[in-house]
Amino acid sequence: MSGAERRQDVARARRLVVKVGSSSLTGADGGSLDESRLVTIVEALAARRLAGQQVVLVSSGAIAAGISPLGLARRPHDLATQQAAASVGQGALVAAYQRAFGAHGLTVGQVLLTADDVTRRSHYTNARRTLDRLLELGIVPIVNENDTVATQEIRFGDNDRLAALVAHLVHADGLLLLTDVDALYDGPPSRAGSARVPLVVGGAGLDDVVIGGTGSGVGSGGMVTKVEAASIANAAGITTVLTSSARIQEALEGADVGTVFVPSGSRRTSRKLWLAHATTPRGRLVLDAGAVRAVTERRTSLLPAGISAVEGTFVDGDPVDLCTPDGRVIARGLVNYTSAELPSMLGRSTRDLAKDLGPAYEREVVHRDDLALL
Repeated sequence: MSGAERRQDVARARRLVVKVGSSSLTGADGGSLDESRLVTIVEALAARRLAGQQVVLVSSGAIAAGISPLGLARRPHDLATQQAAASVGQGALVAAYQRAFGAHGLTVGQVLLTADDVTRRSHYTNARRTLDRLLELGIVPIVNENDTVATQEIRFGDNDRLAALVAHLVHADGLLLLTDVDALYDGPPSRAGSARVPLVVGGAGLDDVVIGGTGSGVGSGGMVTKVEAASIANAAGITTVLTSSARIQEALEGADVGTVFVPSGSRRTSRKLWLAHATTPRGRLVLDAGAVRAVTERRTSLLPAGISAVEGTFVDGDPVDLCTPDGRVIARGLVNYTSAELPSMLGRSTRDLAKDLGPAYEREVVHRDDLALL
């Protein structure tokens, strides 16, 4: 299937996720919302929604919208001030979206997420159920990271990655990433001779592409995070188009703008994709060679007998990395024991542990359903 045909995945998507960056929503000073820019984006999305498509909007801009009211000159770097700015700015951001969508008779619903909300089984299921129900009711969900309460350990890090994960969470048919650059280029866009990369299939062809960093002073991401987000979405089987917010209408019509990232290979299950890309490990488990083979080749659960060392401090349910004897990370999983419990269990069979410590210790350290290979 050609790139032109795959662009129609976004144009005709029954369920579409759109990510808008801070730089697309703020004024020249980067410290206040530019409602005229927001309205332009909303007009294009509202038309799609009224035509029968379901739209989920992942929007940055809360911290940027809080910069000016707090009297700050620029985006803060410390977490506490970022959270204060998000607290002030999130309300202004959602209110602006409600005014803009309301002009078309549409209602928005705010959904704030942390990585912790969508990696623990019960929270993950609830997040998916909430978004599905909002869409069934005709609401346009406005999704953002919960910057006000998210700590460094439970942050997504940027809304590009969040958008890709939300696209998988809601089983979207397409993902549109809007930024201040109109496409991926094979070099810095400002450099003479740099050419637009119109099509990327399964990540192939990126070796010779020079990918730059953050493009603006108000956002937290850059082209690197957008390419990574497209790769995550592609792993979920979702076609992704990257372009500028100024070209949103053309992108929604399937025109040859921006860069289209086309998936190849099999889809990963939803929860394992979240586990691999939305979690920060709290510790490491070093496996022996036999356990490495069992986990990677036979796709089994991890048992105490195959662990040779425990690193870090974590509790039951935390994400941990699984490593080879030389320290290479091969998988990430949700652990069933604390870091204090595990050392005395290493190298022992679950049968022996159950006999000595009780039946509760006959469970796996990491169940295969809670384990994602990296």
